Amino acid sequence: MGSDNMIKSRISKTSEANKCYQHRCHTKMPKTEKSCECFSSKGTQKGSAIILKIKWTRLISEGETCPRCGSTEEELRKALSTLKQSLAPLGIGVILQKEEIPIAEFRKDPLQSNRIWINNRLLEEWIEGRVGQSPCCDVCGPHNCRTVQAEGQIFETIPAEIIIKAGLLAASQLVNP
Repeated sequence: MGSDNMIKSRISKTSEANKCYQHRCHTKMPKTEKSCECFSSKGTQKGSAIILKIKWTRLISEGETCPRCGSTEEELRKALSTLKQSLAPLGIGVILQKEEIPIAEFRKDPLQSNRIWINNRLLEEWIEGRVGQSPCCDVCGPHNCRTVQAEGQIFETIPAEIIIKAGLLAASQLVNP
């Protein structure tokens, strides 16, 4: 498989002027500011007393990631937007933390890539899913990559709907522990 199966990582060391990319809120702001006002200095959404934390790990090799992780990133963006809109009226903020897995670490344990935690619990635990594996692409080499089995299907790309479901289940624990 050639480079057309690889997706450039969307990680940017610099951000577009006038928009906040630090928090993925894309809020317009003065050029002199480094981040928007939607978050406090402690990293929590202003006006939100409760935070739903989503953490995602994925392989990054020479600035590239595999199609599976690239597609999951798009699904995460959709899910994050929906969760923020749905949970804001309840006073729950949502933050996303992305972590890169270097290729050397990936080779030791390929199933740690494309893994999502919601409030320190794996997504599969929230949705009563299972982890599987299947061949992926050139970026991943001969290693099988992580899949998620849920609702009678196997997902290589984790769909927004599954992430939203897990997020809402986690949020319900926050408001009614």
